[in-house]
Formats: sequence, C-alpha cells, structure tokens
Amino acid sequence: MKRYFMLLLALISVATWLYSGTKGKIAGRIIDAETKEPLPGVNVVLEGTTLGAATDINGYYVITNIPPGTYTVVVSAVGYRKITVKNVKVSADLTTTLNFEMEPEAIGLPPVVVEAERPLVRADLTSSQAVVDAEQIRELPVENFQRVLTLQAGVVVGAGGDIHIRGGRTSEIAYTIDGLSINDPFFNTLGMQIARNAIQEMTVVSGTFNAEYGNAMSGVVNIVTKEGGQKYTGELLVYTGDFVSRHKNIFFNIDKVDPLNNPVVEFSLGGPLPLLNKTISFFTSLRWEQNKGWLYGVREHQPSDQPNFNDANNWKIPMTGDSAIVPMNPSRNLNTTAKLTFRISPTIKLNIDGLYDRSWYKTYNHLFKYNPDGTYQYHDENYKVGFTLSHAISNKTFYELKASYNYQKFRQYVYEDPLDPRYQPIERLARPTSFTFYFGGTQNDHVYRDSRTFMAKFDITSQVSNYHEIKTGFEIRLHKLDFVYFTVLRDTVKYLQPTIPDITSPYHNRYTRRPVIFSVYAQDKMEYKDMIVNFGIRYDYFDAKADYSRFIFYPDPNDPTIPPMIVRDTLIARASPKHQISPRLGVSYPITDRGILHFSYGWFLQMPPFAYLYTNPEFESALFVGTPTFGNANLKPEKTVAYEFGLQQQLTDNLAINITGFYKDVRDLLALQRTRISQEKVYNLYVNKDYGNIKGFTLSLVKRRLKGELIAATLDYTYQVAEGNDPNPDAFFIDLKSGREPEKILVYLDWDQTHTLNGTLSIGIQDNWLLSFIGQYGSGLPYTPYVTNNRLELRRNSERKPARIQVDMMFEKLFKWFGLRWSFFVKVYNLFDTLNERYVYDDTGTAQYTLAKQRGEGIVVDQWVGKIPGVHSSDDYYTRPHYYYPPREVRVGFSIGF
Repeated sequence: MKRYFMLLLALISVATWLYSGTKGKIAGRIIDAETKEPLPGVNVVLEGTTLGAATDINGYYVITNIPPGTYTVVVSAVGYRKITVKNVKVSADLTTTLNFEMEPEAIGLPPVVVEAERPLVRADLTSSQAVVDAEQIRELPVENFQRVLTLQAGVVVGAGGDIHIRGGRTSEIAYTIDGLSINDPFFNTLGMQIARNAIQEMTVVSGTFNAEYGNAMSGVVNIVTKEGGQKYTGELLVYTGDFVSRHKNIFFNIDKVDPLNNPVVEFSLGGPLPLLNKTISFFTSLRWEQNKGWLYGVREHQPSDQPNFNDANNWKIPMTGDSAIVPMNPSRNLNTTAKLTFRISPTIKLNIDGLYDRSWYKTYNHLFKYNPDGTYQYHDENYKVGFTLSHAISNKTFYELKASYNYQKFRQYVYEDPLDPRYQPIERLARPTSFTFYFGGTQNDHVYRDSRTFMAKFDITSQVSNYHEIKTGFEIRLHKLDFVYFTVLRDTVKYLQPTIPDITSPYHNRYTRRPVIFSVYAQDKMEYKDMIVNFGIRYDYFDAKADYSRFIFYPDPNDPTIPPMIVRDTLIARASPKHQISPRLGVSYPITDRGILHFSYGWFLQMPPFAYLYTNPEFESALFVGTPTFGNANLKPEKTVAYEFGLQQQLTDNLAINITGFYKDVRDLLALQRTRISQEKVYNLYVNKDYGNIKGFTLSLVKRRLKGELIAATLDYTYQVAEGNDPNPDAFFIDLKSGREPEKILVYLDWDQTHTLNGTLSIGIQDNWLLSFIGQYGSGLPYTPYVTNNRLELRRNSERKPARIQVDMMFEKLFKWFGLRWSFFVKVYNLFDTLNERYVYDDTGTAQYTLAKQRGEGIVVDQWVGKIPGVHSSDDYYTRPHYYYPPREVRVGFSIGF
C-alpha cells in the first residue's frame, strides 16, 4: 500500500476520467441608482467567510470558489448605502447572478436589507439539471438520496430497484461525493452509501453534461457534503416502525406488528474546534439502521435435512426445524462521515474527509421459504479517505488538488468458512418436481470482490474576462481488483467434508487486475448578455492490462481438440490501450427576462464495467460442458451521441415550467454473444454489439414557497421510448459454420417506462409544523408473454405489466424547548397500502395468478415424521410476495437539534 500511496502523491504534482464540480460562483454588475453609471471599487463579500471581490472599472465583479450553501452577501462602497442580501443560495457548477443599484448615502437612512430568492430559471443552464439542497431533502418523506434521485424528471426505477436515467443502463450513471467517484469499479454502479444528514446539496445532471464529466453516458449525480461552520450545529433523530398492511393473503406474517422492527438513529455534529480561533472546523455524521423486512419464512427444515424421492410411493421429507418464523430480507446498515476543514489562510483551504459504509443483508428466495437458513448472506464494507486543497490565486482564479483512496469489499456466502461442515452437497437441493420448495440444502457459491482505487486530480478554474470562465483539469486513477469465486463441493474421498475446488476447475475462478485510467479536459463557459455557451472537449485513456482470446474458433487455449499446427501461444494476446475524444457543446439563449431556450449536443463514452472484461480469466471451457462464458479485455468504449432542446419559463414570481426534448443514439453497447463452433461446442463471449435508441421529453413544474406562503410543490412528467437490441443473453447468436446471424430487431428495454409522473407537496409554517407528500405514477414496464397451450414465447418485451402508483407522507410538529429545536414526526411509505406488482407471471401478465395451477403444475406432499403438518399447496407455492413492491410502512420518531 505504501508503494501505491507514494506513487499517488508523485502523480499529484503532474495530475479527469470524471471530474464533478463542487464549487459555484456569484457574479454581477453594480451601478449608481441615479446616474446608471458603473461603480468601480465596490466591495462584495460573503459574510462570515474570507470570500469576496471588488468591482472593476465597468462595475463587474465575480466571486469564485464558493462551496454550495446559503450565504449573506454584503455590498459596500464609500458614499453609498450598504446593501445586505440574505438567503443567497449558491449551487455547484452554476452562477448566481446578483446585480445592484446603489443609492447615495444620506443621513438617517439605514442600510438596505433584502431577502434573496433562488431564481426559478437559470440563464447559465445549458442542459437538464436538478439541484436539491439539505433543506429540501429534510422536508421530504425519504430515507436516502437515491429516493430523492427517483423524483427527478427522466429517472426510472426498474423492477429490481435499479435506477436508470433517460433510458440508459444502470451502469451509465456516475456517482460522486465532493468531486470524487464512488462507483463500484466491477459493475460501475453505486459503490457506497452516504447518509442524508451529511448532504449539503445534490445535483442531478440528466442531460448532455459538460466536458468535465466523464465515464458516464446517461447522467451524473454529484453530492457535496456538509462542512463545519463558525457556529456549532447538531441534530439527533431516533425513529422506528413496522410494516402495516391489509394484504395478509400475500405477505405472510404481516399482521404481526412489531414497533421495533426497523429502528433508525441519525446523528450529526459540526462547528469549530475549540481553542483554535475558528481556523479549523469539523463535521461528522452517523446513521444506523436495522430492519427485519417484510418477507418471512418458516424454519420447517434445517439445511441438513435430506429428502428422499427415489421411491415414488414412499417419499421421505424430514422436518427437523423448530417452525420458527424467520425474516428473509433483513438488513443492518451503518454509515458515518467525518470532515476536517483547515482555513490555512484567507485564500487556502484544506479539507480532509472520510466515509465508512457497512451493510449486511439477505434477499428473499421463495424456494427456501421453509428452509430459510440455507440462503446467502451478503456483506458490503466500504471506506473512502481523501483530501481537497483549494487555493484562490486571485479573486478570479483558483485551483483544486484532490486525492483519495477508496476500498470496497463485497462478500457472498451462507457460512463464512467455506469448509464449514454445515455446507451440504449440491445434490441436496433436490425437489420432486419444479413446482415445490426446497426441503433442505444450502446455496454453495462463495464470492469475494475487493477493489482498491487511488485517484489524484488537479483542476484549475479562471474567470479570464467578464465573458469567459476557463476550466481545465486532469486525473489519473489506479485500480487494483481482486476477485474470487468458487462453489463449495464435497470431497470425493471424504464425502462428508466440504472442499474448495482446485483453481483449474471451472467451479473456481480468481484474478487480480490493475487497470489504469487517465483523462484530461478543457472547457470554456462563455457568459454574454444574450447568450451563454459551454464548449469543451475531453480525452480519455484506458488500459485493461490483461489478456484476451484472439480467435473466435478457439477461445480456450488449453482445448485438447485444437489442431497441432496451431501455436497455442498465439491464441492469447494483450489487450490494446483505448483512446477516446468527446466534444461537448451547450447553448443557452434568454428570450425574455423570464424565458430561456437551451440546446446541447455531445459525445459520451465509457468503458464497459470491469467485471465483463475479466470474466473467466483462465479462458476455461470445461470441454464445453454446458455453455462457458468468456470475458473480453479488448472491449471498446461504449458510445452515446445525445441531443437536447429545452425551454425554461417563469410564469409568476413563484411558478416556473421547464420543457425539454431529448434524443440518444447509443452504439457499441456491451452484449453477450452466443457462438456455436460446432454441434457440440457453444460458448458465450462479451462483445460490443448492442444498440440503443432513446427519445422522449420531460415537463417540470415548480411552485416555490414565498415568504408567508404555506405551499411548495413540484410536478415532473416524463415520456420516453427506450429501445434496443434484445437484452437477453441469447440475443446474439452466430453459427460460425453457416455464418448465420439473427436479424437485428429493436425491442423495448426492460426498464422502458413510457409514462412517469412524480409530484411533491409541502404544506407548513416554518419552525411550527410541516405536512409533505410524494406521489408517483409509472406506466407498466415491459415483459415477454408466454402462450401456454402452444408452448410459444412471443416477441421479447411485447407486453406491459400493470402500472405502479404510490403515495408517501410525512407530518412533523416542531417547537423550541430549553433553547433546543424539537420535533415529533410520523412517516408513512405507501400510504394507501397499494399492491403494486414488481414481477408478473408471463402467461397472465399479473402477479396475482398463473394458469400453471389450472394445468396441475403444483403438488401437495405429505409429511412422514409424526403428525407435524407438512403440506405445501400449489396456492402456497404460487403466492409470490416478492413479486410485489413493499406494503405500507409506518415510522414514528423525534429529533433534537441546535
């Protein structure tokens, strides 16, 4: 580790695959109220900070390097009345424009004090972007930032809970915290959590983002965390609850309400470190949660139970369990953050931060409903440590130096020790038919994934003139990926002893890979009176540092059937480094002081997730028994060309609408190609072959709460059509003997949701009470129908599941007592206990029933041990609680803050 850390420090001095802005700016012009002439030398400062600027000879000023948050801006000049503007909100990557007309100072007139309102339309917004701050998150009935993300226009949640932005795959989203990536390198999905009480601001870029963003084709989620200020702040939240549902026929044991089913504790504390003259501040947060879930089983069987179905007239099914009711989707989560802020000088600031995230969980497996101890448990443990050095060279130029180390660990097993004698032979997962539960046995796969990522970045931003802000930067990222997979088998000599297969076995794979990523970008933000232009370009470099199989006829160099004239060493080659250049352009054109048009265009490229590059690292075919799968370290970058056109229009002082149309052409997507070498030899290979086509529009309506008003609301509607090549692993089949490939047909993607409607409503009086709602509607996701009588599978994803509707609610009563802020609150998720269907039977299009029962594809088995009832009917087997979204959940609690 020391060797890598020293290399990282060395690279800092010369160091973006992905850079996410974490700073905003305030700019404007100041003139004399009477003469309308520009005022030079006016001081504009952010109260309580060292940030500020003075106007130039033409009255212009700009303050850069501002962390997102709410500020008080003070404007002063000799001979003029001082102006104080409170509640000025600054967001990352955006310009807050404040123009002033200063009045000459007169005896007896007090300074001017005004309350700022965040603009409903942004002139410098050249693509779709949503900004949600800590206050807005606090007012919503949500538990994490992903829930807030799903409320944004263009975002769709798949049946498995996976998040998609504008029709893209879930791996096409870049997640960052304070400008540093937290994606899981194996699958390029969200790699770690962060508690909502640590978030200062979350920005969701769903459109064609600027050149500073990379390794993403669909969207960027940038989270800026809180840092300690000059005053102490803190909050403690404690709440608990359970699932309360009337759907007892679907959710087993749901009628047993336990108020302590899901306790949650949240804590945060920040402020200056004592005795240090407020030059060092801190912020720390913690969230702990435990949840038994809403899906239960019964321990009728132990994994060691050994059923015997050899004699059709005398089945033996042991039931040695204690018949206890067991949670089958429980979880425990711990998340904590810490940040130290050193204000070394008025122009230099250093942040040192850390994040620790740990979770344990199980997922419901219907076949194990009566053998719940035989299912996998999953462990995630992640931490991130890093620093950011920010130096303002002048009022208009600053640079940031960032470095971090991320460690992400994943474990999957039933028992931690693979030689645990409780592991059962695979053959024990036996069933008399395909329509019964498991009566014993264990899941025997072990999976270990470890990723260590070292990142170093350097970025510099300069307001080189009143019209041009230049930003450039570069990053290097070093990964170390360790992967181990094996299936616990039984020793052929000592049958009762579990054993780990040899590394040469297809049941055992492992690898260590060290891919390298480097990138550099430059962009110019041109802010003219009548037009704002963002133009940029980025270069990305990737080296997989691994081998791949060169010849499609012989993917396994150890295949004994390879002709002797072929030199086996030539079958494997080193993957070549990949280079890519991405241009980006965005234009914003104000048509009135309340109406703004924008257009943007860009190329967006990213490498496929590493897991698919390095699958089956020994190129083992197991003599083509079954259908082996081969990774491909020589995969090309995936590519999206995106267009967007939109209108922002402020309708009233508190109401605005945003309409945006978009189109995406996606090429070289990852696909799993099935290849037939001969009649006996078939294998799968990851290739760049998929194609996607996404088009649609979004409509957003925002009603903000002005001073003295009760109501704030948002409404987002998305229409989109997401089509692509059939995403099934069998989608591409090529017969090398005949040269035959299937006709390329576009189908709806699994996450294609034609109509999505999200709404939020907040009613309340500040520091008194609050009532808020979230409402969501999503039209049905596609599924592939199956015609039972003819045993015919129709065109993939040609039918639709039922629509989903859900309403969440929160009520909070706030008051002050002994100088502290108190609140009592209740949250209700799925307020009306709507039975939303996540998955459906392909012969009926609903989760409520299947025609298989009418065909007799169910069974009733009798227990042979004593008089313990052991009858599991077909109704029990075909009632699938995991086919539905969670039922109603009620949580109550209190908070204390200062």
